[in-house]
Amino acid sequence: MKFDRKAMLLYAVTDRAWTGRMSLYDQVEAALKNGVTCVQLREKELDDETLLKEADKICGLCHKYGVPFIINDNVEIAVRCGADGVHVGQDDMDPAEVRKRVGDDMIIGVSAHNVGEAVNAVSSGADYLGVGAVFGSSTKKNVSDMPLERLRAICDAVDVPIVAIGGISAENINRLKDSGVDGVAVVSAIFAAENPGKATAELLRLVRNMVNKN
Repeated sequence: MKFDRKAMLLYAVTDRAWTGRMSLYDQVEAALKNGVTCVQLREKELDDETLLKEADKICGLCHKYGVPFIINDNVEIAVRCGADGVHVGQDDMDPAEVRKRVGDDMIIGVSAHNVGEAVNAVSSGADYLGVGAVFGSSTKKNVSDMPLERLRAICDAVDVPIVAIGGISAENINRLKDSGVDGVAVVSAIFAAENPGKATAELLRLVRNMVNKN
């Protein structure tokens, strides 16, 4: 799947902490039905066999809706399940090494927290950057807000798509207007919502207005 900047508009990152009333599969499908543009499966606790089974199911679901499917961190699982991409952090495998493993066609995303990390990631082969945490984080403790000036500087420093991540919700998304980001990545704003589909639709409306893409 060719990488499309528009896939960054509303990027959902899974977290099974809020499953129960709905399965993760059902939550993801509700998000897909209501306009989410990219899905990342983020699982830190599952063993590889269980993760592969989950990845196969979610990958098939995303492809049914024509939406890119990204695996967090686990390059081997991304390859085995036929994911469209893999996302790595600063402490994970180097993007250049990831590219050697996955080939030219797979999307590689990299987390960046400052201009230096962003520039290095792009020079190493990143296709997009996840930048944050812009408003702290519900999934990572002891993470403070990123100054808007730093976010703008990162966007100005590289020419790949950038998705903002970290504590983003319907209430604060418009604070990112004019930052230069191509979209937002959200976790709890979708997966902790009582109605993930309705939450997705509202977030999509807000982010389109924020980045002026209608």
